[in-house]
Amino acid sequence: VEQNYISAVEDDNDQTHYTIDVASSLSIYNMLAGIIDADFFMTDTSGKTIMCTEDTLCQHTSPYTVPSEIRGMIDQKGIYKETGTFQGLYSSNHYTVGIPVQNDDVTIGYLFASSSSSNLQVFLKEIFNMFILSSGVVLFLAFVIIFLVTSQLVKPLKDMSYAAQQYGKGDFSPRISIERDDEIGQLAQTLNTMAYDLSLIENSRRSFTANVSHELKTPMTSIGGFIDGILDGTIPESQHKKYLRIVSDEVARLSRLVRSMLNLSKIEAGEMKLECKPFNALNVIAQTLFNFENAINEKNLEIRGLDVDDIWVEADEDLIHQVIYNLMDNAIKFVNQNGYIEFGFRNIASRTEITIRNSGEGLAPDEMNKVFDRFYKTDKSRGLDKNGVGLGLNIVKTIINLHDGDIVVRSKKGEYTEFSITLKTGKPPVKPRRSPDKEQQ
Repeated sequence: VEQNYISAVEDDNDQTHYTIDVASSLSIYNMLAGIIDADFFMTDTSGKTIMCTEDTLCQHTSPYTVPSEIRGMIDQKGIYKETGTFQGLYSSNHYTVGIPVQNDDVTIGYLFASSSSSNLQVFLKEIFNMFILSSGVVLFLAFVIIFLVTSQLVKPLKDMSYAAQQYGKGDFSPRISIERDDEIGQLAQTLNTMAYDLSLIENSRRSFTANVSHELKTPMTSIGGFIDGILDGTIPESQHKKYLRIVSDEVARLSRLVRSMLNLSKIEAGEMKLECKPFNALNVIAQTLFNFENAINEKNLEIRGLDVDDIWVEADEDLIHQVIYNLMDNAIKFVNQNGYIEFGFRNIASRTEITIRNSGEGLAPDEMNKVFDRFYKTDKSRGLDKNGVGLGLNIVKTIINLHDGDIVVRSKKGEYTEFSITLKTGKPPVKPRRSPDKEQQ
C-alpha cells in the first residue's frame, strides 16, 4: 500500500529524501482495521509514530515511539513478531507484527499491525468450529458416496451369490440383471449363460430319463402281457408262434436300445478310442446295402450315384460303418414305395462330403432342428418306424463330432430328405509295382 503513497524529494545537496503521504494512506488502513479488527500504526526511521488507526497512539503532545531494539530486529530479520503488551503499549496481550517500509531497498519507516489475543482466539475458535462443521459435512458426504458406491459393487455380488446358491439347488431360473461393461458385468453374463446351458442340460436329462423309462416300459409291458396270456391260456396255442415272434421282436428292440445307450455312454465318456486310418467309403456303403437288400427289394427302390471312383476317407472304419448303417436304416424306413436312394460325393478342400438322399414326404422346418435329439421321432404313430428306438441319428451326430466332422440335414417337404456328413479325406495306399516278368506272366 505504501508504495502508492511514497514520494522522493531532492535537497540543495542533491540528496534524495522520501516522504509518505500519511493522510492519504490512513483511509486505507482504517478500512483494513475495521475488516480484520486490528490496529495499524506507522513510524519514521526514528520510531516515532506518524500514522495510526487508534487515536490514543498518536497523541500530538507525546506520540508513541517504538523502541530501538524492535526496530533493530526488523532491520536485521525483516520482520518482528510478538505476543504480549508490546513494551507496555497495550494493557492486554496482543499479537503484533512489524515490517519495514522501503523504497529502492531504503528503509523510510516501519509499519505495525496489532490485534488482541482474545480476538484472535475467537477467530481461531470460529475457524475451528468451521473446520469441525465442514469436516462433519465432508465425512457425511463421503459416507453417502461410499455407501452408494459400495452398494453398486456389493448388490451385484449378492445377486450373483443368490443365483449361484439357487443353481446349486437345481433351480436354474434366476437371472442376474446387470448392465455393466466391467469385469462384474462380464461375470454376470457368464453366470447367465452357464445357467441357460445347465437348464438345457437338465431338461435334456429329464427328457432322457422319461424317454428311457417309456422306451423300456412299453416293450416290457407287451412282453409281460403276451407271456402271461400264453401261460394262462388266454392266447390259444395256435397263436403262440405269432405272439412269441412279437415278443422276440420286442426283446431285439430292447437289446438295440441298451446297446445304443452303452455306445453313447462310451463315446461321451471318452472311453471309445478312435482308430483312424484311410479306407474306401464305397466298400462300406456296398456292404451296408447288402444288409438292406430285402428291404430295398420290398419297396422296389432305385439306388443312384454309386457309379464313381473310389472314395477314400480317414476315420475309424467301424464307427463310420455304424454311421452309414444308421443313415441307410433311416432312409429306407421313410423312403416312399418305388422311390429312390441317391448317394453323392464331393471333395471340399481336404475333406470329403458323403450325402445320402431318399425320396419321400420330407421333414418340416421345425423337425429338422430336432432330428438329432435323443429319442426324437418324426413318426409319432410308429407307422413307419415300428422298431426304432430314437437314438440312431443322435449316435450318428455324436460319432461325426468325435471325428471333428460335420453333419447337415436338408429336406423339401413332399420331395426328399438328405443327410450330408463331412470327413477328412484319406490317401489311398500305394500299390506295389510288379516286375515286367510278372506282368508278362
